[in-house]
Amino acid sequence: MSLEPTSIEFPNQLLNLRSVSAAYGKGQVLWDVAFDLGPGDSATVLGRNGVGKTTLLKTIMGQLPVAGGHLYWHGDDVTAMKAHQRSRAGIGFVPQGRHVFPHLTVRENLEVGLAALSRKGFTGPKKVPDMVFELFPKLTEIADRKAGVLSGGEQQQLAIGRALAGQPELLLLDEPTEGIQPNIVQQIEDALMRVRTELGVAILIVEQNLDFAWSFADRFFVMQRGRIVKEGRTADTPADDVATLIHV
Repeated sequence: MSLEPTSIEFPNQLLNLRSVSAAYGKGQVLWDVAFDLGPGDSATVLGRNGVGKTTLLKTIMGQLPVAGGHLYWHGDDVTAMKAHQRSRAGIGFVPQGRHVFPHLTVRENLEVGLAALSRKGFTGPKKVPDMVFELFPKLTEIADRKAGVLSGGEQQQLAIGRALAGQPELLLLDEPTEGIQPNIVQQIEDALMRVRTELGVAILIVEQNLDFAWSFADRFFVMQRGRIVKEGRTADTPADDVATLIHV
């Protein structure tokens, strides 16, 4: 598979999946997944554990190779592009469990995110944007603290801030509210809304918290057994209508 991208016209689109499949060895997990995301879009992927939600994010990020179909970024075929290349192209990822570097300080963790700025055409200063500290003021207070001693909520804010330090155009988040106390969940929701509306960043979240998903996302995708079985707009669909599908 060639690393040279093939360009296709997708009007006003950022990310386009076309019949994307993925597998771990011989075990296929994703089957013919297709959807589009444009700048500033917000969408949530729903489904019970084991249906392929995390696999989908890892496939978009390039951490898992595409077994079939194509993935386009700004109209370029990036199906064979490696994860670090996708990061530099403008895709940020906050994995489940946060995966902060425990022996580095908060400031040092944030600076790790600056590596994504090594992309062609970037001319801005390579420093953690002030916006990160505006979104998460707590990070300023604990900037010199080791990440390993932070609470779960603080680590989640740090993980999101680290991804935003790379100034992505698309942010992928895997279970951002898992194990987080309600007041921090609200802070995260408020921050992500600002990221969308003020920075124009598209956001795709895997989420179990339907209340959070429906208050934040404009669109939803329900997955069962590695396939998208229902999609729509949250404004047009009561959360209760998809709740039963999530547990099938």
